[in-house]
Amino acid sequence: MSIRHGLLALLERGQMYGYQLRAAFEESTGSTWPLNIGQVYTTLARLERDGLVRPLPENESGQRPYEITDAGRADLALWFATPISRADRPRDELSIKLALALTTPGVDVRSVVQTQRTATMRALQEFTRLKYTSDKPEDLPWRLVLDAMIFQTEAEVRWLDHCETSLVRHRPAPIRAVDHAEAVDRAGDEARR
Repeated sequence: MSIRHGLLALLERGQMYGYQLRAAFEESTGSTWPLNIGQVYTTLARLERDGLVRPLPENESGQRPYEITDAGRADLALWFATPISRADRPRDELSIKLALALTTPGVDVRSVVQTQRTATMRALQEFTRLKYTSDKPEDLPWRLVLDAMIFQTEAEVRWLDHCETSLVRHRPAPIRAVDHAEAVDRAGDEARR
């Protein structure tokens, strides 16, 4: 999810200033995506520049609320109507890490997989524990985010199992070091032929 569209969705609820937006964003995502207040104000500045939000006069506390514009509503509606493409998602650091581990000399790939599996299982247990802490209707948005995290974590465990199976099935033959004397002998044999 883009912060841009998250803030637009929150402003569709009503006028808010930066700290309210940050708190509402974290509440809506169950604090699974911590948001820096600097990100909020930087994003608000871009949204204002693009005509998607407008600042309102400061309130008595000196805070400047923002409201969504018609152009912002149209942009938000388009975002909700457009499916998220796999290409739009961030790169998967774990798959890149394992691919590099396979081709980097001296890396124990099985150990990398096992270390990740342990961390992933620990996260799965924590997410599952959190899932049963509340069943109130107002917690539904947070629980849906948590369910997505559980499903993604379960998929990661299955993928790590697949990686381990593939490592066993496609174990490369060990590379035998050739010492200098043997290399000289071979070169001499080749020259005599």
